[in-house]
Amino acid sequence: MFEFTIIVPVYNEELNLKRVEKELLSFIKIAKKETTILFINDGSTDNSQQIIEDICQKNIEFRFIHFKNNKGLSAALKAGFENVDTPLLGYIDADLQTSPKDFNILLNHTEHYDLVTGIRTQRKDSLIKKISSKISNKIRTIFTKDGIEDSCCPLKIIKTDCAKKIPMFKGLHRFLPAMVLLQKGTVFQIPIQHYPRIAGKTKFGIRNRLLGSITDCFAYLWMKKKYINYEVIKKG
Repeated sequence: MFEFTIIVPVYNEELNLKRVEKELLSFIKIAKKETTILFINDGSTDNSQQIIEDICQKNIEFRFIHFKNNKGLSAALKAGFENVDTPLLGYIDADLQTSPKDFNILLNHTEHYDLVTGIRTQRKDSLIKKISSKISNKIRTIFTKDGIEDSCCPLKIIKTDCAKKIPMFKGLHRFLPAMVLLQKGTVFQIPIQHYPRIAGKTKFGIRNRLLGSITDCFAYLWMKKKYINYEVIKKG
């Protein structure tokens, strides 16, 4: 029985998907939890869907969801959260700038924390991407005060029951640790490896990384003010 689902959002990643299959199959063999994979095809316009279907047909551990149109990373994660039934779920980008093998590092801490997230060390990105990411993360931290060093790190594990309670909105992928803390959940950060993108194109630029981060911060503050959180101690 599967214990851990890895969600892989995909948007026009046809050049990476065969490598994704290889790397995830290698991880499954060494994973500390019985692992299954869920592709979320976010309305790709290239050949990604055919490759995904070929992968899923060959491997019983793989399945997919295919969006009619591109809806963005937060929508892809929301669909993943809603369709996972294992106790734990993880998230990794299809560009494989983080390694699936590092999920085992995160799995060491899931017994004691609701969300475990990586901190990308020695980032292998362009200077512009590193600077814009650093600025957007600093802005987000000022608003949320959550103490998270690398909120957008694309390698996370969340307890599924906790993930399903997160009220999703566009841009929320930048605030997953903050939303878990808003539930009075617990979060742990740990350094992981980072790698250069080998194929395909990044989906985030300066505009959506910086301007999007600022507007999403205001959305988060509204959500924090309106958030309903209660704990049932007894039923009759």
